[in-house]
Amino acid sequence: MPQLILIVEDDINDRTLLQHAFRKAVPHLELRFAKDAFQAEDYLLGRGESADREKHPLPSVILLDLKMPRRSGLEFLAWFREQPGISAIPVIVLSSSQESSDIDRAYELGARSYLVKSVDLRELIIIVQGLGTMVTLMREI
Repeated sequence: MPQLILIVEDDINDRTLLQHAFRKAVPHLELRFAKDAFQAEDYLLGRGESADREKHPLPSVILLDLKMPRRSGLEFLAWFREQPGISAIPVIVLSSSQESSDIDRAYELGARSYLVKSVDLRELIIIVQGLGTMVTLMREI
């Protein structure tokens, strides 16, 4: 069964760039996208279109943007850590924010790692290769 990453990212250009980087760097990982925190919640709880766990299995890792409309990534993290049964899924923040307050708060809320997003495809591929290694290692633990 392939490992799945749920990418929670509101920006279509960033989603496209991430998809391209993952295809180049770690094509064996399966990707699912949620355009905001609410769609991610539906996916994780198996609500609505995500009710069929055969078609929509739980992810191995969640890759989370912080700056999203309606509900921020930090608000999502606060919600997520209170969810029995899914809160053990590792969350890695991938954000353009380099503010120490965002970084500190993300770790306080349980993020396993905090990476700064790059719009340069070569740099993003390097980041994604590292993510692929992390996901593989997490599976072996």
